[in-house]
Amino acid sequence: MSWGTLHRVLLAGSTAAVLSLPAVAQERSTVGINTSTMDEQALQGIQQPRPYSPYAGRNFPTRPFFGDTHLHTGMSMDAGAAGARLMPQDAYRFAKGEELMASSGQQVKLSRPLDFLVVADHSDNMGFFPQLLSGAPSSLADPTGRKWYNMVQSGKGMEAALEIVNSFSDGSFPKDLLSMPGASVYRSAWEDTIEAAEAANEPGRFTAFIGYEWTSNSGGNNLHRNVIYRDGGSYARQMEPMVTLAPWGSDNPRDLWAWMEDYEAKTGGDVLAIAHNGNLSNGRMFPRIESFTGEPIDAAYAEGRARWEPLYEVTQMKGDGEAHPFLSPNDEFADYETWDKGNLVLSEAKTQDMLEFEYARSALKNGLALAPELGTNPYKFGLIGSTDSHTGLATAEEDNFFGKVSSMEPGPERVKRPFMKQGDLQIMEWEVTASGYAAVWAAENTREAIFDAMERREAYATTGSRMIVRFFGGWDYTPEDAQSRLPAETGYTKGVPMGGDLSAAPEGRAPTFLVAALKDPIGANLDRIQIIKGWVDANGEEQEKVHDVVWGDADERQPSTDGKLPVVGSTVDVAEATWTNTIGDPELIAVWTDPDFDASQRAFYYARVIEIPTPRWNAYDAKFYGLTLPDEVVMTTQERAYTSPIWYTPED
Repeated sequence: MSWGTLHRVLLAGSTAAVLSLPAVAQERSTVGINTSTMDEQALQGIQQPRPYSPYAGRNFPTRPFFGDTHLHTGMSMDAGAAGARLMPQDAYRFAKGEELMASSGQQVKLSRPLDFLVVADHSDNMGFFPQLLSGAPSSLADPTGRKWYNMVQSGKGMEAALEIVNSFSDGSFPKDLLSMPGASVYRSAWEDTIEAAEAANEPGRFTAFIGYEWTSNSGGNNLHRNVIYRDGGSYARQMEPMVTLAPWGSDNPRDLWAWMEDYEAKTGGDVLAIAHNGNLSNGRMFPRIESFTGEPIDAAYAEGRARWEPLYEVTQMKGDGEAHPFLSPNDEFADYETWDKGNLVLSEAKTQDMLEFEYARSALKNGLALAPELGTNPYKFGLIGSTDSHTGLATAEEDNFFGKVSSMEPGPERVKRPFMKQGDLQIMEWEVTASGYAAVWAAENTREAIFDAMERREAYATTGSRMIVRFFGGWDYTPEDAQSRLPAETGYTKGVPMGGDLSAAPEGRAPTFLVAALKDPIGANLDRIQIIKGWVDANGEEQEKVHDVVWGDADERQPSTDGKLPVVGSTVDVAEATWTNTIGDPELIAVWTDPDFDASQRAFYYARVIEIPTPRWNAYDAKFYGLTLPDEVVMTTQERAYTSPIWYTPED
């Protein structure tokens, strides 16, 4: 199948208006006929043959929408202190494709507009920094407030930002400076956030979600969640956001879930939460033992987490959270953008025993093991990426990277400076990752359609590339389906999409998977598609295996006797910060059958799509500014996508 053919297949029918997702694709047409009062025999007599057009009557999601569910503006206290002057309305304008002036005074524009955006400013102290920056008397009357104000004015905003974050972590933030629910400053900031989203939202063209970040950070250990509303402002105004600081709120995720339940009960609305950066939680993000109680997680925890957190943000600027080489030593791609030095503020060094409870793959495996005991799989989540940019700019492309914070916007010194330093622990600015985006398969570009796709986990993560990825699981896919003119229709008809559950296993059958990927139109060719399987074996032990299922340059590279696929090679010219698409393939598609399936064992499967090597953002900086960088600075990358898993559960 040609690249152009697959491109048309994956994107065709993008104007479909049906929002529900049926189990199978429509086979015959009854368009224009009122069937509600007819019995089955009469209905069979008038059904029409399938229309000639293979795209008529489609009732499944036909295109992915790319967006960012995690963007901060100057409304967030740390972003503002670090130099962000763009506000929510600016962030939406930029995501829509407008050219703006960044906080550093540089012109900036996306290569292509995004389809949706969530401005997720921190709920704690929302609106505090605009007050401080304006020199409000109430801010300057406090000695610490005046100190922070002077630091910002003298160009030490990043130092001020770290002090602000640390003071929140250790409980020393001055009470007179707080902006919390019930206060006029807080109400005004939340209203500004809502109004910006309402003004930017254009159903069918661009989706602006209302949202915020609940920033649990006890002891500097990251348990952050982004809360996203399906609803408009009339709902969101009825309850101010949940915060972490007592007595206004709590830093325990159970209390956030209780707030979400109260919100839905009071308003009739719908919200979900997305956790991120387990890699900076020091073993607390995916617990078996709750850090708040010291006790094993129970059924209520499992049910709450499964109910309210259908997705996990697996990649972003503070590192990648799919897998870790210590946990997956046989996975040659596990050591990708790894941040494993300590917790969020580097106040506690990382130890290896923490890693199991920080990374998505190990959490998915632990979820399988916990499900029989708790009655619910607490870690049955889909995967997305987002930026966590604190600049108001959703820039995740390597050649257009405006940094994690505004003090890190492009300049010749940023690859040489520490991003964070605490005692002997240090993260350099060059280690910050240009990642990522969320891709969501939906029927149309509206709050309702995209939110519903998130809830059913029909989504995938990318590290910044806008490759198109399909992943289906069932029992009846055949190799011929990979040659189909309509693989998506085959995928939905014979099975379930990413985020779904396989049906009961037919006797003697193994699950089959249809996976397809198309390169980003302005990006790199594809190296390979892998399917990662996790399962619990007959001895109760958690297992995993990475399968290469289809790859580029297949006529030139084949697995060796040990099953390992040769590397794709590299065309990167680091000095010129460029590459050529003379290796890899523009599209890949295959049907794969699990060769080791055991119908009695719980399992999950997800696809990982990997591009050929390309220049990392450091290489673009070196070229633009004429820099010679130290050897430890990483100059190339292999962008990737991670699909939401498909789960198999034995009948008993």
